[in-house]
Amino acid sequence: MAAEPTASALVAQHRPTLDQALEAIRTRAYWSPHPEHPKAYGEHGSLGPAEGKAAFDALLGTRLDLDQPGTDDWVGAETSPYGVELGVTYPHPDLDVLLPAMRAGQRAWRDAGPEVRAVVCLEILKRISDRTHEFAHAVMHTSGQAFMMAFQAGGPHAQDRGLEAVAYAYAEQVRTPDTAQWSKPQGKRDPLVLTKRFVPVPRGVALVIGCNTFPTWNGYPGLFASLATGNAVLVKPHPRAVLPLALTVQAARQVLAEAGFDPNLVALAAERPAEGIARTLAVRPEIRVIDYTGSTAFGDWLEANARQAQVYTEKAGVNTVLVDSTDDYKGMLANLAFSLSLYSGQMCTTPQNLLIPRDGITTDEGPKSFDEVVSGLARAVDGLLGDDARANALLGAIVNPDVKARLETATGLGEVALASREIVNPDFPDAVVRTPLIVKLDGAKPDDEAAYMSECFGPVSFAVAVDSAAAGVELLRRTIADKGAMTVGAHTTSREVEQAVQDVCLEECAQLSLNLTGGVYVNQTAAFSDFHGSGGNAAANAALCDGAFVANRFRVVEVRKEA
Repeated sequence: MAAEPTASALVAQHRPTLDQALEAIRTRAYWSPHPEHPKAYGEHGSLGPAEGKAAFDALLGTRLDLDQPGTDDWVGAETSPYGVELGVTYPHPDLDVLLPAMRAGQRAWRDAGPEVRAVVCLEILKRISDRTHEFAHAVMHTSGQAFMMAFQAGGPHAQDRGLEAVAYAYAEQVRTPDTAQWSKPQGKRDPLVLTKRFVPVPRGVALVIGCNTFPTWNGYPGLFASLATGNAVLVKPHPRAVLPLALTVQAARQVLAEAGFDPNLVALAAERPAEGIARTLAVRPEIRVIDYTGSTAFGDWLEANARQAQVYTEKAGVNTVLVDSTDDYKGMLANLAFSLSLYSGQMCTTPQNLLIPRDGITTDEGPKSFDEVVSGLARAVDGLLGDDARANALLGAIVNPDVKARLETATGLGEVALASREIVNPDFPDAVVRTPLIVKLDGAKPDDEAAYMSECFGPVSFAVAVDSAAAGVELLRRTIADKGAMTVGAHTTSREVEQAVQDVCLEECAQLSLNLTGGVYVNQTAAFSDFHGSGGNAAANAALCDGAFVANRFRVVEVRKEA
């Protein structure tokens, strides 16, 4: 039986990885310690494909007992978007018992210091990484992502984002030295001498409110940023996507206990149907940090009402791409088609509005009218998704009935340039699979504005005719200012248009991708290098991940005395 890891052993094991992560966030170069390919797993303690699938299957229909205090019921009603009833039940908390228990372990966790907290977090991430295949099936069958996307986005990419948050948390905490000797000269008198100690102290219990579509990718940054800065973390998953975060809590509690800390520093808050426990938790005095991904309405409510907590939100925006001109017409269309199709557009970064001059654009294939560009994009999407097996691998499944209802309603908003079609998944015949819908709208018509200025989450995009590139830039500015945007894209060969789009994004604080025609897409970001969101517009008040995302999760308390 392997010996349980001590803090010093964990430092020796994980300090090199922490140092590499610190270097990566400094240089913004590509780096990842977590393999993206499924075949990379199966050795050195990690589960291979067959073992991971077997581990997931063994969870179905079971009670996931986390051995946490205050359990007063067992809840769970997850059904996979692929039609599989998971049947897993989870502990429901008595908050008056669980929250005090979580706070009890914070003193020892605080006193352990930034380095020990960081390496314990890295050990948690390693345990999760070893179970990536198991987690991939859990993410797939709660989010509706296709397996490969669930494997990569729910596995190594999510783990990268968690590690990135740990690196930023460590860097911010050690920015101030542990101790200082202060000596102030007093002329002929003896100097004034003080010994000073500076201690990063946590705010309290942190609450992570999970989302349905990316439970680990969106959940890990806040979870690990709060834990690494000394806070206990209560994880409240989306009721349709409990399993991936419950498994995360399970791994965290195991590592904390083995390392000599209170496992109640991380706990799960699963809820009964329609209970709304997030609203109750958000205003509890013990909750001092909140991380939330989801609808704008509840995000706004949290920001207005959870006044005792530091609230980090990722809400919704209207992502926009300006299409002015290109020197790679086929590459542009292929890139846009993939961006619209990936995970059925169920990403907070998927483009919604494509602003195209009504008089057309210039390309390497000659002038293209507005209608030609839109029909060309429609053909590119059809070509990409023409084979049903490939389509299922890219689209996944519609995550919930609300997305399907929005898709059906959107067909009546304007002229349909590309109809959405139903695809059968032979492995999961109950899955709801739909290809993207593209609707033509006119940017000059007030009746159309209500459609393109509202987020329509899912496989719906609007090709919006604008009077000119300059008009498109101004509509882009208004969209970001009024609605926010997680991503902005532009295709142009004009230096003037490129500069104008950059000026808008710098002034309205939105992340910009220019002239993507290859294998990088506007709706994908890389940990350690790309910022996800900016924290500077209405779509989100935080960015994943920067110093601001971690620095206010703790404060520095000074203890000084005469030497």
